[in-house]
Amino acid sequence: MGNVVVVGGSKGIGFEIVRQSCLLGNTLTVLSRTSGQLEGQDFAPGSMIHRTCDVTKDEITEDMLPAEINGLVYCPGSINLRSFSSLKLDVFREDFELNVVGAIKAIKAASKGLKAAKSASVVLFSTVAVQRGMFAHASIAVSKGAVEGLVRTLAAEFAPGIRVNCLAPALTDTPLTKRFFATPEKVEALAKNYPLGRTGKPQDLAAMANFLLTEDASWITGQVIGVDGGMSTVHK
Repeated sequence: MGNVVVVGGSKGIGFEIVRQSCLLGNTLTVLSRTSGQLEGQDFAPGSMIHRTCDVTKDEITEDMLPAEINGLVYCPGSINLRSFSSLKLDVFREDFELNVVGAIKAIKAASKGLKAAKSASVVLFSTVAVQRGMFAHASIAVSKGAVEGLVRTLAAEFAPGIRVNCLAPALTDTPLTKRFFATPEKVEALAKNYPLGRTGKPQDLAAMANFLLTEDASWITGQVIGVDGGMSTVHK
């Protein structure tokens, strides 16, 4: 048990990470633009603090975070799925600002707290589209590819005290992707793309993220782990 910071923890995968982490007995500090799904949740008293923060506009400062941080998860996301020819340069800049610069802000603000912990873990998020060439994924693949480079670099720089890893999901059923899951027919069609025969759920990603925060994962760092129903490596 310890102090866990989740940036982007009010909806979808981030919210599920917060929910599961609280059940594990951790104390959560959540930074996000809105309280989202956190509103009205029955968390144990003192187990979760929410701070309003837009990582693309606001600074993240040390005084917003615990003095000792055992785990940091950065999981804001975007989903600009358009052909390269239709993507304006501003979209690339916005995705990079959110996915890469925002992560750097969070890690820099948390560095002192992470170093203060006996052992700490950082989890970032990529996408299956970095490894697989996928139509209409140029902007997101570019920014998430940079995230993967950041993960490997920081894993080297922060070892041995701080582990840094990354999850690379395929399309997961969250508020951000709800238009893709709008009908049972759409869900069924999507499921056929995955060797395991179903689409992703927030619980799938949250379980792996929370595992990486524990000491059970103490010999894992610098890894990009596909949680994608087999899409990245298995072809049937």
